[in-house]
Amino acid sequence: MDYVTLSKLVEALDLEVMYSSSDIDEVKINKSDVNRPGLQLAGYFDHFAHERLQLIGNVEWYYLNSLPEDIRRERTEKMFSYPIPAVVISRGLEPFPEMIEFAKKRDVSFLRTEHSTTKFINLLINYLDYALAPEITVHGVLVEVYGMGVLLIGQSGVGKSETALELIKRGHRLVADDTVEIKRVEDDIRGTAPELIRHFMEIRGIGIVDIERLYGVSAVKNWEFIDLVIELEFWDEEKEYDRIGLDERYANILGIKVPKLVIPVRPGRNTAMIIEVATRNNRQKMLGYNAAKALDNKVKKEIKKRKREKQED
Repeated sequence: MDYVTLSKLVEALDLEVMYSSSDIDEVKINKSDVNRPGLQLAGYFDHFAHERLQLIGNVEWYYLNSLPEDIRRERTEKMFSYPIPAVVISRGLEPFPEMIEFAKKRDVSFLRTEHSTTKFINLLINYLDYALAPEITVHGVLVEVYGMGVLLIGQSGVGKSETALELIKRGHRLVADDTVEIKRVEDDIRGTAPELIRHFMEIRGIGIVDIERLYGVSAVKNWEFIDLVIELEFWDEEKEYDRIGLDERYANILGIKVPKLVIPVRPGRNTAMIIEVATRNNRQKMLGYNAAKALDNKVKKEIKKRKREKQED
């Protein structure tokens, strides 16, 4: 989504509605920024970022309290004359009467939070950064294996859910089955399940199962960063699969390169165990050790050594 409605923001951050505008369900917040209108309350309205949420904190409140009533009223009225999305007052402070008066006159929502100004700004920016982040939905299964997010993709019926179920039995955790919602937050991508189907899994021949009820809360997780993509495909006898691992493959997800492996599936092959090994191996690569390159270097050194011994003979 490229915006969040004001009513959704109120619900998400548990804000007290002191006055609700008639269009609170339609007001769109599309920037993860907030403005503290200290300069505006001092009378300077050039470059007023009126398109942002306006936050009245301790400093602004005490400054207004120090002004003569007529000046405070004049500057408050001018601030509300701009098309601002809403005003939030922090620390549970009591708004001045003219604030509510002009909020009603201009039909601007007036909200209150018990949080300190700094805490509320952090909560607001973190929430909006995530809510407004680029997003895609993919068909697959997301599991946490050894603390790393592994996205399983592949054709329908290849065994993604069954493999994930075996991983859960081995002590790993389910994040999403069938539908994975992926967001890019700064330079990380993280996946989650749609709220409606969270913690549920479809197993052919059984139907829908609730993983949290079957295996406990330790078997599920609401979201996880995606560190590895594994594509499961039916074994193709005519295809030559990578047996060394020197060639690095990547999946491009929302502009982020994520290591990718293609693992062939056939009866008798323990796919869950292979994924565990792949995850551990990927962690080693992230830490700077690549087994394939290490073996390749050893082989090259051995070849050079034998060539040198031959020349000496």
